[in-house]
Amino acid sequence: MTGAASPHPLRSRLRSLRPAAFGADPAGERMERIRRSPNFADGVFQNPLGARTRPSGSTLEFAKIYFQKEARRHRGPVAPVPLHAATLADLAKPPASGLRLTWMGHSSVLAEIDGRRVLFDPVWGQRCSPFPFAGPKRLHPVPLPLASLGPVDVVVISHDHYDHLDLPTIQALASTDTQFVVPLGVGAHLERWGVSEGRLRELDWNESTQLDGLRLTATPARHFCGRGLRNQQHTLWASWVVEGPSGHRVYHSGDTGYFPGFKEIGAEHGPFDATMIQIGAYSQYWPDIHMTPAEGMDAHLDLQGGRPHGVMMPIHWGTFNLALHPWAEPGEWTKDAAEEAGQTAAFPLPGQPFEPAGNVPTDPWWRAVSHPIQHPWRRPTSLEAPAETRSSGLDLAGDR
Repeated sequence: MTGAASPHPLRSRLRSLRPAAFGADPAGERMERIRRSPNFADGVFQNPLGARTRPSGSTLEFAKIYFQKEARRHRGPVAPVPLHAATLADLAKPPASGLRLTWMGHSSVLAEIDGRRVLFDPVWGQRCSPFPFAGPKRLHPVPLPLASLGPVDVVVISHDHYDHLDLPTIQALASTDTQFVVPLGVGAHLERWGVSEGRLRELDWNESTQLDGLRLTATPARHFCGRGLRNQQHTLWASWVVEGPSGHRVYHSGDTGYFPGFKEIGAEHGPFDATMIQIGAYSQYWPDIHMTPAEGMDAHLDLQGGRPHGVMMPIHWGTFNLALHPWAEPGEWTKDAAEEAGQTAAFPLPGQPFEPAGNVPTDPWWRAVSHPIQHPWRRPTSLEAPAETRSSGLDLAGDR
């Protein structure tokens, strides 16, 4: 009833003081829909396969690895990360094949599909953090200002962690006409930041929506959620399948650990012209919720029916330091895994558009700006880093 007093005035007052970057908790009909979800049980969203979401191991062990001087040196580039210089001019030309991908860094990808423009997990902010003065900072600038990107038909969000859902970026996009397609519950954050309910579509796993000829389907992922001090697991995480009107299909993994569901997603929705697969910020301390490069390649092959097909583009690496492995190791090890599998993998510079059906960028550009990287299955040469510099460990920033 309008004007009625809150039954919990102190709780409401504390909620109003919460930083805007924390977003908002689902409530009302949105929360009722969450409770009805087949993926919600015992008060939280459940993973398709059991997953430990908190780091295992000793805090002291994490600290030793984190502060080890030589290892820290390898967690950042030795020179500026190269950016593609002609992003704006290249995007002005329509893709000849009807499908073009532009990696903007980390998990942010502009996918042009049959004349529609889909922006996955856009993060243009300087830090993936609730605070502008602390938290992981970009290792390279954004390739293109958001205002120069041009019209976007739909923004797709995989989950609500700070390196995938960025307050300043969403606020900037809220002033445009773009539509937003997000996992169940994430709409509460967007509404608090100025996105109207009419521009939001929230999907549970295996639900689809049609937008201007595009079919977007939320598919399962093995991860978790949370932005505030309390992680209530009341917003869903998802991977995404997008199909264009001419039949082009792409897959974006969001954040996920490896699980057998990739085969089911591929059987239901594949094969794909291209997959965008998370291969960074992995660690032996949280093996259930992020994939290694080898697991990422296995996931791609599962999605393609068990054989090399299409193009695999690694994401979730190279832009933010979110784990303890060397910053360029995910790219190097993905290249190894692709060569071993006979699978085409794309390694564009940040901001470099390419068409999966055309000339796919494969040069290991990171080698010019990184320390030497040891390969996992062979002895280090004199040019490669010693094994102790490859330690993986805890993401002390809290966004795993």
